Amino acid sequence: MAIISILKYGEPLLLEKSLPIEKIDDEIRRFIDDMVETMYAADGIGLAAPQVRELKQIIVVDISAGEHPEELIVLINPEIKAEEGSVVSEEGCLSFPDITLEIERPRYVRVRGLSPEGKELELEAEGLLACALTHEIDHLNGILIIDRASPLKRDLIVRKIRKKIKAGEW
Repeated sequence: MAIISILKYGEPLLLEKSLPIEKIDDEIRRFIDDMVETMYAADGIGLAAPQVRELKQIIVVDISAGEHPEELIVLINPEIKAEEGSVVSEEGCLSFPDITLEIERPRYVRVRGLSPEGKELELEAEGLLACALTHEIDHLNGILIIDRASPLKRDLIVRKIRKKIKAGEW
């Protein structure tokens, strides 16, 4: 397994739509293992393939941040099939280090996808897990947390990032 560098905001690849996985093979499973290792090494609770330079519809989520590895969720070609309610909470992203935003997400979601073994999975999630799943599925569609922020907040964050880029801190 290997840790992969995570793209930061400003990389054009983060804005592109991912392609569905047609065939799940050993190469895909190795890539998933690398994604999981990368997520845990970065102290994240979720990671999408585009964040590590692959336009593939793969997400990994573990809201325990590795404390309970049995809670790891890996979904290939995930789709949100239903959502209800809404909740606003502080949200971060590995592609936006040290930045958090108040983001509105569904309170409940039902998500369908494939396991690394190719079995169809359907999950129901609420709270933080629903937030993490929708966040990572957003990445597969080229949608970032900054896109879900108010225009004022978005402008403030973009200015902050530009300053960090000028200072060589991004």
